[in-house]
Parts: sequence; structure tokens; C-alpha cells
Amino acid sequence: MLYVGTRKGLFTLDDAGAITDVAFRGDPVSAVLPLPDRLLVALRLGHFGVKVHARTKGAWAEMPAPAFPEKPADLEDKTPWSMDQVWTLAVDAHGTVWAGAIPGALFHLDDAGWTLMRGLWDRPERLGWFGGGYDSPGIHSVLTRADQPDTLTLGISCGGVWISTDRGATFDLYGDGLVADYLPPDRAGDKNTQDPHRLAACAAAPDRVWMQHHNGIFRSDDGGRTWTRLHPPVSGFGFGVAAHPTDPDTAWFVPGQKDSNRIPVDGAVVVNRTRDGGKTWETLRAGLPQQHAYDLTYRHALAVDATGTRLAFGSTTGNLWLSEDAGDTWRHLSAHLSPIYAVTFGA
Repeated sequence: MLYVGTRKGLFTLDDAGAITDVAFRGDPVSAVLPLPDRLLVALRLGHFGVKVHARTKGAWAEMPAPAFPEKPADLEDKTPWSMDQVWTLAVDAHGTVWAGAIPGALFHLDDAGWTLMRGLWDRPERLGWFGGGYDSPGIHSVLTRADQPDTLTLGISCGGVWISTDRGATFDLYGDGLVADYLPPDRAGDKNTQDPHRLAACAAAPDRVWMQHHNGIFRSDDGGRTWTRLHPPVSGFGFGVAAHPTDPDTAWFVPGQKDSNRIPVDGAVVVNRTRDGGKTWETLRAGLPQQHAYDLTYRHALAVDATGTRLAFGSTTGNLWLSEDAGDTWRHLSAHLSPIYAVTFGA
């Protein structure tokens, strides 16, 4: 089963790639999280705010959404203390649900509702973060580990990589090896102003983390603490990255032309794949448009299933593709969806 969150609703597709259900028709779906007992989605409704809904046994019900406390009047903080969107949803080995949000906040969900993690929000470094694609900074990647259930790794645009080993009570800033070419040369290595577009880890070997950064592709072998820059053949720029669930050397990326254009290089949609940790690369094209394409793939719009053989990705022009052979070939599922924000496989 494949869930596709778009600007105009949530689409469910069966294993054959056919649309079997449409929910929240006309509403922007910003995040999707399949759980064993329910399906969670976040909606970004503009004037009507952020909403969270859960589907249990086939029925949808609205639940409370994350919210900020009142901003202190005497605080010198230009960041608005109001929810713009839930950018990502994740679950840890304890069963706790986490929400990464714009502006730059992390929340966790328990029986009492959503709680803002003040151990990150109150860090003075937060005041140095800035927006990467949005007016405010945002947490788009929340990595959890089965082997270290109290560890969280965050990717923040533009605020770098933060790691907690105590379930979000405290965080430390990491990122040695990252380079931000958009900053002056003497500040290019500043950890607190890096723009990781997306983080993805190998579930079976979670010390191997892949990053699609604004300025290239990076690999970490120590859970996100230090990074090595890699050099794919077709553009290091992009947003989507998927890590193989059992093979730490395999990952997929959807590249693009950076900065003002944000279109495929040479008008051709491709997927970059490495199967040896980034030493060598394959550019996958079979079944993808190779002329006059203007598809951009967002951060959460590329996904791989638990087998590592089925992948799907969607684009800003509403195209959706599926591969059943680890990316060697692709099948076009739809050309008529609205811009695709999130793609994920579920049971």
C-alpha cells in the first residue's frame, strides 16, 4: 500500500498502483505516518491552521494538533511562536510519535497530548537559524533507532544536525564535514547554519546516515555526528533521499538543478543510486521522462519499502512513479495529481 500526500488530498494506492481511496479532498496534506494501529496525517490549512487526523479501523477522527505556548513579551526572538506546518511525523521504538514543525520545533505525543521539547526550543543557537525554502526554519527529518530507542537525530533547514540521547530532553549540535557554499568562506563550516534538505538512515545499520544537503550529498558513518561529501554524476543538489532498509551501502536520490531554477538537469528526470557507500554511482532513467520535464521532488516525496525493492516518488507537477526492481526501471502511475508533498509505504 502506498500513501501519497498532496496539495489537494491524501491518495491511497494498492500494490498494483491503482488509487483506491481519496481523503481530505482539496486540502494540503503535509505529513503522513502509517502506524500498526492507525494512520496519522497532518494538514496545512492556512487561515484555518494546522490539523492532525487519525484513521483507526477505517474511520477518520480529528485529534489535537501541536501548539506553541504564548511567546514571552520581553523575548528577543523574531521567530513566530505559531504553527506553520507539521513537516514530518515519526515514531520511535517506545511507540512515541514525534512531530517536526515549522518554525523549528519538535513535539512529542503522549496521553496528555503534544508537548514542545523545550530542551531544543530554548537553545540560544535557535535564534541563529533561518528559513530554507520557507520564511522560518523547520525540522523536516526526525530519525529514530531501534537499537538506541532514546536517540533522536534531527535535520533542520537551516539549523544543521542535532542529536539527543535522552528522548529529546537535551540536544547537541553536530555536523563536522558539512559545507554551506551559500555562506562566506570563513563561515561555510558553521554547524548551526547548515541546510540539510533531508536525512535518511539504514534501519538495520542506523549509524549509516545519508544526507541530501543544499550543497551536495553527504554520508555519515557515526549516526550523523561527522560527514563525508560525495560526488554523484548528475548534480549533488536535490531534496529527496531514501536509504535501503537492510543494506547500509545503498541509497537513492532524485537530483535537480539548484537555486533559482529548481528543475531537472537538462530536462531529464533521473534517480541517482549508489550501492557501495557513494564510491560509484548509477543514473537510473528507464521509464522516466528524458525531455522537457519540469518535475521537482520534495523532501518527503521519495520512499522505499521494507524490502528495499519497491520505491516510489512524486513531483511538483503531480507525476507519480513506482519501481519494483530497486530503481532499475520505473512505471508512471499518475500524471494528474496536484503537487506531491509526501510519499510513504504502509502495510
